[in-house]
Amino acid sequence: MDAANVVDLFRKSGALLEGHFRLTSGLHSSGYLQCALVLQHPQHAETLGRALAEALGSHDATAVISPALGGLIIGHEVGRALGVRAVFAERQDGVLSLRRGFALSPADRVVVIEDVVTTGGSTRETIDVARRAGAAVVAAGAIMDRSAGASTLDVPFHALAVLSLPTYQPAECPLCAQGVAVTKPGSRT
Repeated sequence: MDAANVVDLFRKSGALLEGHFRLTSGLHSSGYLQCALVLQHPQHAETLGRALAEALGSHDATAVISPALGGLIIGHEVGRALGVRAVFAERQDGVLSLRRGFALSPADRVVVIEDVVTTGGSTRETIDVARRAGAAVVAAGAIMDRSAGASTLDVPFHALAVLSLPTYQPAECPLCAQGVAVTKPGSRT
């Protein structure tokens, strides 16, 4: 699946939104990617998961880890495509951690999977969770990289599509200056 097909799938699913949004990173933007609208369709989730797994390669991975909530479905599908288990990290008292009996060990080689990368903050946090557990992080991937390649990670990274959607610090946001109401559609409020 090439990048144009991925973007087209988002458009057809109504998942490429326009407006005034506060992103999980705290930045503001006129564009938002609501991956849940695409991933609610199991056939799309499976197709995107398989494509992302193929693009990343196996790296001899033993597990996939994703941040909840956004990365959970696509992480599961990449794990299925790679034939490895898929775990997720979630916030407890504001700290991303392994819960629900999930564990990683020094024997694990993990791939970190996200739905959308903007600054890479959630992906880096998830990498840290895996490393604190002793696992080796061998790669990271996302369906969409909305940073236009500006986000940097210390592991090989691949996104199925790269978009350049504008982001602004809240104090410099032209939409705020125009008085346009901001909405927060993501999983963290």
